[in-house]
Amino acid sequence: QVQVAESGGGSVSSGGSLALSCVFSGAFNDNVCMAWFRQSLGKERELVADIDAGDSTRYDDSVQGRFTITRDSAENTLYLQMRSLKPEDSAVYFCAAVSCPQWWALRRAMPGVGYWGRGIQVTVSS
Repeated sequence: QVQVAESGGGSVSSGGSLALSCVFSGAFNDNVCMAWFRQSLGKERELVADIDAGDSTRYDDSVQGRFTITRDSAENTLYLQMRSLKPEDSAVYFCAAVSCPQWWALRRAMPGVGYWGRGIQVTVSS
């Protein structure tokens, strides 16, 4: 059983910075892909950034150059550093992890796939 604990987030003015972290505890193998998603009111959950078992990263175009995803594999911890925040970045952010062979399903946020955090609110005011 994997437990997920998220922290960070909050409120900031446009142009500010925030950091999120997520600890996955419990039985976890080494070939794990991790990601951050976000969901704002009335919209579908969207993939923000992901990092694979080899620490290769990918970003949605909307956050490229402003967000940085990293991981500490020894501690099963995932991070998201957010800079130059914009009001449109406001959303509930979710961390997620899955065995990499199932990444194709997690990236689509398919129900029942992977381990998910409960979500952290990020609010950016103009």
